[in-house]
Amino acid sequence: MTLEPIFCFQSTVVTVERPDFLASVRPVMEDYLRDSEKQNCDLNEIYPVRMTASMHLDPRIYEFSRYIAVTSGELLGEQGYDMRGLATYFTEMWTQEHHKHSAMDQHVHPGAQIVGFYFVDVPDDSSVATFHDPRPGKVQAGLRETNMAEVTLASNGVHLRPKQGLLVFTNGWLPHSFTRNPSNDPIRFIHFNISVTEDTPEPAEVI
Repeated sequence: MTLEPIFCFQSTVVTVERPDFLASVRPVMEDYLRDSEKQNCDLNEIYPVRMTASMHLDPRIYEFSRYIAVTSGELLGEQGYDMRGLATYFTEMWTQEHHKHSAMDQHVHPGAQIVGFYFVDVPDDSSVATFHDPRPGKVQAGLRETNMAEVTLASNGVHLRPKQGLLVFTNGWLPHSFTRNPSNDPIRFIHFNISVTEDTPEPAEVI
């Protein structure tokens, strides 16, 4: 007799290496960071991070933005969501520059269907992204893991080491965080939130 597992309520983190976007994204990112620095030169002592204005409508990165929006819609369809008559759009896409000792606490993005990151500048031994099990009952009642270095059904968190040119997608309801950056150099990445709307001929800010 064979036990047949049925995997229920799965969470996925999807990665793809796209270093080909770095050449177009980096100068735009740097322009937005300079504008952010002009508006607020001082970094927070506890969380020394600089964040920019939303940049998804910048025509210089149209192909990058379009790829993210289209891929997000395809991922939702592959997950089983009925995307007929729906289109994806950006609620935000901005740069985060985390300096030494900066971090990102665990959080979700209410209202976003897909969130993700595009890593542009990644120093050696910088921050690590962590995706957390979204089921509080399982986390609270779980047993000790045999090997926390392996991703298993018992895992409460999955760590992902950033890499330059790596693009990451996951659902907006999946909690995520970043460990503190021990490097003297900042880690820089694009963070984006994608939602859906009815597919009209000219929806506002839809790519």
